[in-house]
Amino acid sequence: MSGFKGNDFNERAKTAAAARKAALEKFRAAPAPDSPEVLARLAERRAIAEAREIRAAERAAKKAEEAAIEAAKKAADMAAKAEQENEAKKRAAEQVARDLALAAERKAARDAKYAARKARK
Repeated sequence: MSGFKGNDFNERAKTAAAARKAALEKFRAAPAPDSPEVLARLAERRAIAEAREIRAAERAAKKAEEAAIEAAKKAADMAAKAEQENEAKKRAAEQVARDLALAAERKAARDAKYAARKARK
């Protein structure tokens, strides 16, 4: 097996010079910042960015609208539930009042019976 043959200094210098020359040619071949094709590309990118912002704003508005609708539904549900609770409380209070009135009537009847029994003796 033969040993590694590295490039000598002259070959490395030639390779580096060729790379610098290629980079410089590539830089010179690039269009100027004020050339029409660069300006057209820049305008196209701006248009795309503006369209993207408009779509994002529309999505945000739609989300806000949906959130408002959802909040209104929740508020209506809560109002209906509160109304049902109030009706249930009202019915419970009426039932308690009826129970108290019935208890008072029973007590009055019991007292009348007791008084009648005492009066007979």
